[in-house]
Amino acid sequence: MSFETISVVGLGYIGLPTAAMFASRKLKVIGVDVNQYAVDTINQGKIHIIEPDLDMLVHAAVTEGYLKAVTTPEPADAFLIAVPTPFKANRINKESIGGDVPEPDLKYIEAASKAIAPVLKKGDLVILESTSPVGATEQMAEWLAEARTDLTFPQSAGENADVNIAHCPERVLPGHVVRELVENDRVIGGISKRCSERSVELYKNFVAGDCVITNARTAEMAKLTENSYRDVQIAFANELSVICDKLDIDVWELISLANRHPRINILQPGPGVGGHCIAVDPWFIVSKTPEQAQLIHTARKVNDAKPEWVINKVKLAVANFLQANPTKTAVDVRISCFGLAFKPNIDDLRESPSLAIAQQIAKSHPSIVNFVEPNVAEISKNLSENAQLIQFEGAMHQTDIAVMLVDHAEFKNFKELPTEVVVVDTKGIWK
Repeated sequence: MSFETISVVGLGYIGLPTAAMFASRKLKVIGVDVNQYAVDTINQGKIHIIEPDLDMLVHAAVTEGYLKAVTTPEPADAFLIAVPTPFKANRINKESIGGDVPEPDLKYIEAASKAIAPVLKKGDLVILESTSPVGATEQMAEWLAEARTDLTFPQSAGENADVNIAHCPERVLPGHVVRELVENDRVIGGISKRCSERSVELYKNFVAGDCVITNARTAEMAKLTENSYRDVQIAFANELSVICDKLDIDVWELISLANRHPRINILQPGPGVGGHCIAVDPWFIVSKTPEQAQLIHTARKVNDAKPEWVINKVKLAVANFLQANPTKTAVDVRISCFGLAFKPNIDDLRESPSLAIAQQIAKSHPSIVNFVEPNVAEISKNLSENAQLIQFEGAMHQTDIAVMLVDHAEFKNFKELPTEVVVVDTKGIWK
């Protein structure tokens, strides 16, 4: 077997399930993470994130000796890098498109590359799984080559390189990661043909879907394209909701009617776009090609503007409530925000517009705001000092204005709204 030991660098929402999946195939897996708590938790056979079925996989893999976690890379036959790709604090000024554009920050990919470089050997395979701007895989290859001048890499040695390098983006849905890692097709983008072939050999240890070969740049762009396409679709629905509000039209009824057309499938509007992919990846395209990515850029601006629109709707609801209840002041108005996660039925708060909206409401409101998030047991003080997490049961009896932000199953199943509660519904389930 070409790959007896596999190293996964980055043990988050993608890296840990991937490591567990390889380990479930009786391969030795070394997980690497800078977070000591995550490493210790995994080595106890437990998980530090929430993902259905992952706890059982990790427990079995650790108990049987196929998975261990460390903070410093060790020698392996294949290295998968699954670390974040955030934005830099500063933005790129693009006068030609009328504004600033976030600039991707490859510091974690660079750090991971330099961390594994000392333990690389001839015959190893390095795969970048992190969602990245076009050219990131080639940049990673350069960092490795600079660190290990005693080895050859595909950008200079082609098919005869000592170390093979490829990009293979994840494309899984939170809450369904374990199943989709196996079932979904994978896009494999090697810097050379040999790099792609060896990557397919590695992933076929557990991937039942097709492994489709292309080059590294196209593989990078494929992931960005998938999420940008979704972002544009959501932007259409979000813009439509703003238009319908202006025209006093029920946007959810309108979409339902329009979707009866056999070739129309409009998505549902919401409070914005969140998560670690759809709200982020389009900017990677815009930052590279700002003059060309007009539609993608506009969709990002539409979706980024939706949270402020929701906040203004809440302010209007408060004003109307006070006008209808002249004996009360703003401090008497009880506001509850239902849902903090970036999508239904998960605990993931990353890039969540719902969380950002709730925080802003709490910041500006003169009394404590209720946060209702059934998938989170507690919230840290730094999320909001003017909020309290309360249980969904009975929340309506502590509420004057209910702000529906995430259509969790618990909320969708709730049918009996008190008539005196004012509802700001961004998901159309309590309308």
